[in-house]
Parts: sequence; C-alpha cells; structure tokens
Amino acid sequence: MTINKLCCTLAIGVIMCLGFADLIQAQDKLLDEVCLGCICEAISGCNQTSYCADGVCGPFRITWAYWADGGKLILNNESPQSEEAFANCVNDPHCAANTVQNYMNKFGQDCNGDGIVDCYDYASIHKLGGFGCKGELTQQYKTSLDECIKAHSNIDVRIL
Repeated sequence: MTINKLCCTLAIGVIMCLGFADLIQAQDKLLDEVCLGCICEAISGCNQTSYCADGVCGPFRITWAYWADGGKLILNNESPQSEEAFANCVNDPHCAANTVQNYMNKFGQDCNGDGIVDCYDYASIHKLGGFGCKGELTQQYKTSLDECIKAHSNIDVRIL
C-alpha cells in the first residue's frame, strides 16, 4: 500500500470512528463518511491539530463565512457571537463535519455538469464555495480527492 493510500485509509478510519454519520447538529446528511473523510484528506491531510491560519481553521480548513453559512454551530452552549465560537467549532471534528453538512444542504448542486450531485461536487463546493464550484480545482486537491475515493471504491460515494 502506498503512503498516500495508507494516509487516506487512516483519515477515513478516523472519521468513521468519530461517527460523523450519527452527529446530531447537522440538519440533513448529504455526505457519507467516505466523502467527508476524503474532503478532509484532500483539503488538509485531515490534520486534527487545532489551529487557525490565514483565516481558515480546523481539519476541513473552514473560513468564518463558511461557518456562518453552515449555521454558526457551537460547542457547549457557547454563544455564536462569542469570539471563540467559530474557532472552537471548526477545530472540533464533529462540529466541523456538521458545519460542512449544513453548508452542502445550503449550496449543494451539480458543479461538474454530469447530472449527478455526488462527492466530487461537494468537494468542489467545499474548496471553491457555493457560488464558485464550477471553477478549476488545483491538481493537488483533485488528485488527493480522487486517490482517496478510489481507495474506498468498494463504498459508493455517489449520493442521489
């Protein structure tokens, strides 16, 4: 198994262990665990270290505007207006995954024009935004996403 496949497999395993599918704050779950894990892997290597840099935070590298569009989810009954609410949520894997789910509920669409809204579309929306998802993704992001999805091809990532 190559290093990339090993890393991707580990990232998916971590996400599945966290039970993203059973999280309660997300409104509806469009993305399955594999898709969430592969987006996480493609965007940050699924780095679980709590940090913010250049306006993005957490394993999904979420911005404040994305978090706001995703419902301003919070931890521990914290006020969404709290200065720490954004960073606390998006640095927490569960809260961040729920934010991604809510964002996709709001902006989900067929970005690549293939007639199916699937993980590839959600990955484009995550990286390029709800209004820019038809744009060009970086080769590194596309390659990482594709390798991860192919490594888990026994699990259908297309959600109809």
